[in-house]
Amino acid sequence: MRDLTAGRDCVRARGATIAGVIDELETAYPGIKDRLLVRGRLAPGLMVTVDGQRALRILEEPVGGESEVRFLPVMAGG
Repeated sequence: MRDLTAGRDCVRARGATIAGVIDELETAYPGIKDRLLVRGRLAPGLMVTVDGQRALRILEEPVGGESEVRFLPVMAGG
């Protein structure tokens, strides 16, 4: 998504939940929401962590003011 963030791998956004963070990211970096969500749900193949812990409530997961949120590809294999 660096093509949307002028090459930055880390950006700041406010939000009380993951959904709120995504909305703020979309305002700052148009097009990012379409890459993160499909039909209002997290895109297949992605997971979210908040402060290093997997977000189980996904879009409804609470986010603190200084939390680190990461959108990561799901690792699969066998």
